[in-house]
Amino acid sequence: MSTPTDARDRLVAAAQEMFAAQGVGATSPRQVLAASGVGQGSLYHHFPTKHDLAAAAVGATVESALAAARRDLEGTTPALDRVVAYVERPRDALAGCKVGRLTSDQAVMDDAGLHDVVTAYFVRLLDAVAAALRESGLPDDAARDRAHAAVAIVQGGYVLARATGDPDAMRAAVRGFVSLLGDRPGPDHPEETA
Repeated sequence: MSTPTDARDRLVAAAQEMFAAQGVGATSPRQVLAASGVGQGSLYHHFPTKHDLAAAAVGATVESALAAARRDLEGTTPALDRVVAYVERPRDALAGCKVGRLTSDQAVMDDAGLHDVVTAYFVRLLDAVAAALRESGLPDDAARDRAHAAVAIVQGGYVLARATGDPDAMRAAVRGFVSLLGDRPGPDHPEETA
């Protein structure tokens, strides 16, 4: 017998997977219910409306993605190494970014609450990347610009990989971005002496 929390978690997890695969607009609560394996009463107990279910699932997807980024970006290793770790983290390029894909889901973009959750994710992600870049010694405006470039490389890498059916398209975009950072001399990476 599953607990109420277990049933709620299973519903949210099923919704996250289905929304990533087919979008919020194209997914019905009945499909989520079938995928979750919980009883119909649990669905309507925890999520009286599809919007309630979407808000919980989109929120969980955003928090999970942000937590993964923060694991890369926060810490005591050199700041630029952390930014490189963020862009180089292994990703399923052909699956696409679960949050990024929400931006092309009209049901999400037309819903102010869901749209705000997605917007907040990107704002918080950009802030985390920019903070690491400022820590490396960049001034605020340059750090913000490079944070946008880093996030755009990851998001664009997903798009290129999906469009071409080639996961190496993302890896190539990331390699190109990292190479633009150069040898990264500075406080985090002092020039080596021979």
